[in-house]
Amino acid sequence: MLQRLNPATLRPVPEPLAGIYAHSTALEHPQKLVAMSGQIGVAPDGTTAADFTGQCHQAMEYVERLLDAHGLGLSDMLRVTYYLTQQADLPALRDIREARWHAAAPPAVTVLVVAGLASPDLLVEIEVLAGR
Repeated sequence: MLQRLNPATLRPVPEPLAGIYAHSTALEHPQKLVAMSGQIGVAPDGTTAADFTGQCHQAMEYVERLLDAHGLGLSDMLRVTYYLTQQADLPALRDIREARWHAAAPPAVTVLVVAGLASPDLLVEIEVLAGR
C-alpha cells in the first residue's frame, strides 16, 4: 500500500505545491518497484528542443510511457528528482508540474540545479521511483 505523509510536525507544504509535492512516500510490501534512469528531452528522432519547456515535456512524456510500459500510472510515482541546469527555469518547472502532474496524492520531490548534464544542450533530466 502506498502512503504519502505530510506530518503536522514538519513545515506545512505550501499551498502552491500541495498537488505536486509530498514530504515522504512509503510503499509496504510492493508488488512492483520501478527505478527509472534519468529521462531527458531528446525526441525519438534524436532532436532536442532548444527551450526548457519543450525538453521538460519530452522528458515527462518518456516517464509517462515508461510508467505505462510497467502497468503503472502517475499516481504510482513515489519519488521524482528533477535536475535543471538553470535556476531561472524553476518557475516554469513548477507551472509544468502543476499543469501536467498535479495529483491529490503527489510524490516526494527533490529539485536540484546542477552545473551540467550529459550533454551541454540538455536543460532538464527527470528521475523517477515508482511502484505499487
